[in-house]
Amino acid sequence: MTSSLDNVEAITVFSDDVPASREFYTKVFAAPILFEDEVSVALRIGAIVINVLARSEAPALIAPEPIAEAGAAASVMLTVNVTDVDAVCATLKKHGVELVNGPIDRPWGRRTAVFLDPSGLPWEVAQELG
Repeated sequence: MTSSLDNVEAITVFSDDVPASREFYTKVFAAPILFEDEVSVALRIGAIVINVLARSEAPALIAPEPIAEAGAAASVMLTVNVTDVDAVCATLKKHGVELVNGPIDRPWGRRTAVFLDPSGLPWEVAQELG
């Protein structure tokens, strides 16, 4: 495989409610907005740009492939490495974010918890255990 594919810059999330997603990412991740218009918002989380795009606009990006229907089962999950999952979960709850699961100690040596963005994209927070 070529090393030219080793620099993921952005992830595009297809959303049914761009304003709700904008509020979620600016509140939960304190993500600065890089660009926005009536159908999208791009935000920076660490080294990654999260592009939130209205689902109605998504077919133009990947045609002729179909776009998943809203609420379809997850096929990707993003993970954020943190030092204290329990503290992060407490902060998420203060912001009104409901956990899907966790915190849970996993057999592979990590403590994790999962929550969803407004489009149903799962985010995992994970810390290395002892």
